[in-house]
Amino acid sequence: MKPTIVLVGRPNVGKSTLFNRLTRSRDALVADLPGLTRDRHYGVGRLGEQGYLVVDTAGFDPAAKDGVMAEMARQAEQAIAEGDALLFIVDGRAGLTPHDEQIAAYLRRAGRPVHLVVNKAEGLDRTVASADFYALGFGNPLPVSAAHGEGVRQLVDFVLAPFSQNEEEEETQGEAPRVAIVGRPNVGKSTLVNALIGEERVIAFDQPGTTRDAIAIPFERDGRAYTLIDTAGLRRKGKVFESVEKFSVIKTLQAIETANVAVLVLDAAQDISDQDARIAGFVLEAGRALVVAVNKWDAVDRYRRERIKEDIGRKLGFLSFARFHYISALNANGLGTLLKSVNAAYGAAMSKLSTPRLTRALQTALARQAPPRAGAMRPKLRYAHQGGMNPPIIVIHGTSLDSVPDTYIRYLERSFMEIFKLQGTPLRIQFRTAHNPYADKS
Repeated sequence: MKPTIVLVGRPNVGKSTLFNRLTRSRDALVADLPGLTRDRHYGVGRLGEQGYLVVDTAGFDPAAKDGVMAEMARQAEQAIAEGDALLFIVDGRAGLTPHDEQIAAYLRRAGRPVHLVVNKAEGLDRTVASADFYALGFGNPLPVSAAHGEGVRQLVDFVLAPFSQNEEEEETQGEAPRVAIVGRPNVGKSTLVNALIGEERVIAFDQPGTTRDAIAIPFERDGRAYTLIDTAGLRRKGKVFESVEKFSVIKTLQAIETANVAVLVLDAAQDISDQDARIAGFVLEAGRALVVAVNKWDAVDRYRRERIKEDIGRKLGFLSFARFHYISALNANGLGTLLKSVNAAYGAAMSKLSTPRLTRALQTALARQAPPRAGAMRPKLRYAHQGGMNPPIIVIHGTSLDSVPDTYIRYLERSFMEIFKLQGTPLRIQFRTAHNPYADKS
């Protein structure tokens, strides 16, 4: 097992900056704003042959009793309990604070190895910057600058010294499907993530905008590995004002791009909105497989259910390729069949289609309905092969293909999806027109 390093500290001391430095990524949101991180954020780092896990946590307040701050504290406490080594981050420019002392008292009771890290030490005398923090009782403070990378390599060397340097990597059987949970704010995305993995892994709070980052969570169900990605809710563009929320939108769109399957969460207690259709459009434009989960189904009456289904048919009719599930994330109802559809959508998105079968399917579609003429010429579609996966791309070769209308392309898409049973994923068709050897001759 890789050692797990947990970053702990009060808000705005540079935990997420250090996380990005340790993982050599930009996965964690970073801004000059306290309380930006709210959930546990996992990443992977490596020093030589030694791999390690890094966990970024929210600004920790052990005294928080209620509200979002208490949920953030609980997330940090769970991360501390999981850690093999704790990096207690303090701010070398602000000096020792009563908040630091409260966190230190909690960490002493936690019984985990603690390394005191004095961040933002660039340009300061290291001895002077560290002097106040000896009072916390964690030995020699380690001064670093996460933003500039100063002292970080020495920090990692010191922290990993007790662990084996020749750890064998665990073999993984196949690629774990990446499943992005997307939707508007406050529709129950984080509640769904927690219900699927069976623990309060991310903060689920009755307040829009609780989730700010895209949180990737590995988990296993019925012997199959997945990576769930909890994302920030996407509001209409005119409603996004804060720069942090703009970064959250970017993270959500990036999560959709890197996912294999997206689960679009709708709220049965609210009307299907244009924003729901817009988010579905993002998924479709990215070419990702899609499953739709209509949440809070147990909280609405029969009339409301019929109205929602009518709304879905009217506003989300372009998602006919996707499976719809009516669930309750809070009560964990309907989650088994939801995951079965995720598996089916992933299988369809990653399907390998042989050239002979694709060409026969093309000929079947042509026999049912030939493409319309364009002037004196009729497009000739000769054969097809697969050009990619996730989404499946079918490349059709022939002549005069520039004049194939969009309506006929949609007919071909439906035909291929029906013949190969590709439910749950969009499909794309590309045309390659054969070169006419006589075109350049007079």
